[in-house]
Amino acid sequence: MPRLFATLLALVLVLMLPLSAARAFETRATAAFVMDQSTGTVLMAKNADTALPPASMSKLMTLYMAFEAIRDGRLSTEERLPVSKHAMSYGGSTMFLDTTDRVKVIDLLRGIIVLSGNDACAVIAETLSPDGTEAGFARLMTRKARQMGMTNSTFANSNGWPAPGHRMSMRDLVLLANRLISDFPDFYPMFAETEFKFDGRAPQNTRNRNPLLKLNIGADGLKTGHTSEAGYGLVGSAVQGGRRVIFAISGLESTAARAEVSEQIVNWAFRQFSQSTLVKAGERVAEADVWMGSLPRVGLVPTEDITVLLPVLAQNKVQAEVVYQGPVNAPITKGQELAQLVLKPEELPEIRVPLVAENDISEGGFAVRLRTATNVLMGQLGLTPAGAL
Repeated sequence: MPRLFATLLALVLVLMLPLSAARAFETRATAAFVMDQSTGTVLMAKNADTALPPASMSKLMTLYMAFEAIRDGRLSTEERLPVSKHAMSYGGSTMFLDTTDRVKVIDLLRGIIVLSGNDACAVIAETLSPDGTEAGFARLMTRKARQMGMTNSTFANSNGWPAPGHRMSMRDLVLLANRLISDFPDFYPMFAETEFKFDGRAPQNTRNRNPLLKLNIGADGLKTGHTSEAGYGLVGSAVQGGRRVIFAISGLESTAARAEVSEQIVNWAFRQFSQSTLVKAGERVAEADVWMGSLPRVGLVPTEDITVLLPVLAQNKVQAEVVYQGPVNAPITKGQELAQLVLKPEELPEIRVPLVAENDISEGGFAVRLRTATNVLMGQLGLTPAGAL
């Protein structure tokens, strides 16, 4: 059947109002990805799918798998885990664990989140590894990442220690952060903790390195990272006015640059975009022609409110069209998906929303079929169909 475009009704009046195009944000980060969580709108992508050294930001994957194990009953927050020589051997950011320790899982989790403990990650990894080794756990991390849709992530260890092939993309890091926030709301508040003093050890390593947590801009996570190869990076998230923004950046030259760019991204994401409900669930957007039905057209409606993120100050308009393959054959069942509403905000990815039948439409009777057949025949003969103007 030919591809037809349904005639937009009242929705045109909404979408043709002047809407803003936000000026594209320029960042000096080597790679970046910014997403509005509530709508799934990608606000910025720079080298977002390039697999890069993630440094300690890859600890988020170890945390996800630890939270999953606790949820599934394979691990307990109060369980005490032994520390191996391998875990103790890590340098960099640590909890200063040694082989005489047996550490509660909840302390290890805080040690990873707040202190970025390389040793704490290795303890968790060896506990959950199918073969008891960190390398075995890293292979499990890679497999889990693929299952979660993280196609540019490969792990060689549990903590981001520099290693050949240990890579993640900024898009994958944001996907992972989104899953941590959505899947484990009970654990997520730990990411906002600014200090953790473990057993009086390492007084120089007790504070969370996330520079956004102290700025009162709604920031509540997630994880910093730094190696000489990766530069300075951050996976961050903030909430303002019921909206959550998640982002990942990498490749910055200093802690000061990381703090500055992170704050700029949060402010830009909240100030330059606003959330709008264009159409309510069940509100008719358009009509589709019906073939051989008891009615000639069927209303098209969304099953949920159509809420989108739009730039706030531009003068350009949002393009919109309803696309369907038509006319639609009767019978039609209420709720049957028939079309898509395609929204094209300027400087943002297009949005596709399914539209369904507003009501049932049965097959037409003999009179309808006769009239339709007559009109088709007259059209083939070049004559004006009956009832046409």
